[in-house]
Amino acid sequence: MRAPITLKGAQRLREELDQLKSVKRPKVIAAIAEAREHGDLKENAEYHAAREEQGFIEGRIKQLEGELSHAEIIDVSKLNAGSKVVFGASVILADVETDEEKKYQIVGDLEADIKLGLIAISSPVARAMIGKLEGDSITIDAPAGQREYEIVSVSYAG
Repeated sequence: MRAPITLKGAQRLREELDQLKSVKRPKVIAAIAEAREHGDLKENAEYHAAREEQGFIEGRIKQLEGELSHAEIIDVSKLNAGSKVVFGASVILADVETDEEKKYQIVGDLEADIKLGLIAISSPVARAMIGKLEGDSITIDAPAGQREYEIVSVSYAG
């Protein structure tokens, strides 16, 4: 099964991939060449640090290329699910006890970033919301116990 990813998420990953290939990779190759010129490589900390960084860069490039080649890119703005929560939905949840509102977008595992309000489709919060409608209540098992939320709004804005 292909992993879903939003169009925006795929663009962010492609930008990171381009940055790694066109900026970071050449920079670390130059650093390795410069460190080699300093002589004995066994005790050359700059050389070993640059080689280690090169390993991380090459690993991340391979990871991104693999993930992007196997991802199913979904243009959220073309989804027409109305007030039903499906992949790509932006959802405003209200805590039933405190009335505090939180906004989340359900995205692919590759692009999830809680600081940006992007939650993975595989997360407990997203799984609790999938298939529900605006106005429905959901219960989420949190570390402090169960929390009840109401789905205030659902939108699909790419």
